[in-house]
Amino acid sequence: MRLDKFLKVSRIIKRRTVANEACDESLVLANGRRAKASYDVKVGDILEITFGNRTTRLKVLSVSDHVAKAEAAEMYEILS
Repeated sequence: MRLDKFLKVSRIIKRRTVANEACDESLVLANGRRAKASYDVKVGDILEITFGNRTTRLKVLSVSDHVAKAEAAEMYEILS
């Protein structure tokens, strides 16, 4: 699944266009490297997302195209 779509489906970022812009501005790292919006997210990837002056690290636990709102948080685990 594309990174921008994963960020939207997992409800980490509300809109796919905003997720796409975050990737373009190098605010998202995948496994320690700058990630483009087209990056293919896999289970076990470590994502780092910068929101303002706060960075959130998370581990991808599952990848699914459609997820209910209540189950969206089960797609990842926050590391720090």
